Amino acid sequence: MARRARRTHSPAFKAKVALAAIKGEKTLAELAQQYDVHANQITSWKAQLIDGAGAVFGGTAGIEATTPVDLKLLHAKIGELALENDFLSGALSKAGLLSAKR
Repeated sequence: MARRARRTHSPAFKAKVALAAIKGEKTLAELAQQYDVHANQITSWKAQLIDGAGAVFGGTAGIEATTPVDLKLLHAKIGELALENDFLSGALSKAGLLSAKR
């Protein structure tokens, strides 16, 4: 039996199928046959819709709403600050303003 090629579905299609599942007018098997997707996929989309429904009314969207963080930039800044701290602590200890013990 040949495997079917992986398909990608649009967010609008996923929402339509999930809403049909939430309405409950048809069984998952009927929806799966009608939309030509697996019943487990419909269950997953339904759960995602229910979990994210609060964001529609002004709530937080969760992880997707956070801005991406540039780790290289943050690591560079940490290194820069560590170097600056080492330099300043050395300068202060030479001047006698910083005790050897912390």
